[in-house]
Amino acid sequence: MNIHLKTGTPQPGTHKGQLLDRLFIGAGAMKAGTTWLYQVLDRHPDLFFSLEKEVHYFYAVHVNPTVLSEETRLRNVRDKYLRIDPAKSRASAVRQRLRWASNYLDGPIDDIWYRNLFLFRRNERFAADFSNLYALLPPEAWANIAASVGELRVLYTMRHPVTRLWSHVKFHLHVTGQSGALDTWGPDDFQTFIRKPFIWENAEYGKALRSMKAGLPKGALLPAFHEDIHDDERGFLAHLEGFLGIRAHEYPADLLSRRVNETAKRDMPDFFVDLVARDMERIAEEVHAEGLNPPASWSD
Repeated sequence: MNIHLKTGTPQPGTHKGQLLDRLFIGAGAMKAGTTWLYQVLDRHPDLFFSLEKEVHYFYAVHVNPTVLSEETRLRNVRDKYLRIDPAKSRASAVRQRLRWASNYLDGPIDDIWYRNLFLFRRNERFAADFSNLYALLPPEAWANIAASVGELRVLYTMRHPVTRLWSHVKFHLHVTGQSGALDTWGPDDFQTFIRKPFIWENAEYGKALRSMKAGLPKGALLPAFHEDIHDDERGFLAHLEGFLGIRAHEYPADLLSRRVNETAKRDMPDFFVDLVARDMERIAEEVHAEGLNPPASWSD
C-alpha cells in the first residue's frame, strides 16, 4: 500500500489548493491544560488527531523550521513509534503506526507533508492539531492558515499567570534534568530564567489573543480559562462541541478526572510572585481589554 501522496491529492471534502476541509487547532499556553484536553477529545468520534500530539507544523513554517528538523523527527519516531511488544501489540495497529511514521519522516516539510499526517482520517468532521507553539504565531500566520482551510476553529486556553509560570518553570527544569535548581536558586536566578524568551513568551496572553483576533475570521476563536474548564469539565466540553458543531459525546468519568504531565510538588518560593507581580497585573488587564473576564482566582 503506497501511502505517500506525493501528487498532493486532497482528502475527500477538500478542494483543489486547499490544505484541509476542516481543521481544529488547540493553541493553549504552555501548562494550561492542552494535554488533558487532547487526551479527552481524542475519544470524540468527530475529531481526528495525528499520532503526534504536537506536530508544530505552522510554527515551523512561519517562525522556526528547526522544530521539525530531521533529527527531531527521527528522535520522536525512535522514542514513540518503534516500540513493539509481540505479546500485546496488534499487527494492524503496528502497521498503521509505522505507515504514519513513514509519512512523518518524509519530506519536504510542506502542505502535502502536513496533509499526509491525517491520511487515515475518514468520516471525522475535523482534523485536529494541538501545539503550545501555535500560541506564539504572528497575525499573518493565522491569516494564512485561515485562508488555506475550508473551516477553521481555534481554542486558546489560559491559566492563572503566576501559577502557570511556576508550573512551566518546574516542568522545564524537570525534563531537562535540572530539578535541583528549584532548591538552590534565589530571586536573581529565577528572574534570569523566567525572562528567557522560550519561557516568557508563553505568558503573554494579551499578545496571543491580539494576534489570533487580527488573523482569524470572526467566530473562529474560542478563548478559555483553565480554571473554568476544570470547574465544570462536562459543561465546558459541551460548549466546545457546540463551538465546533459536532455531536455531543459522553466521556468516561475516569478520563475526565485523570491529570497528565503534573509537575513536581514544590511550593512556590515566597519571593516568586514579587518577581512578576507587575507583569501579571498587566497581562490580566490585557486579557480583560480583549473582552474577557479572567476567573476571580487571578486576583488572589
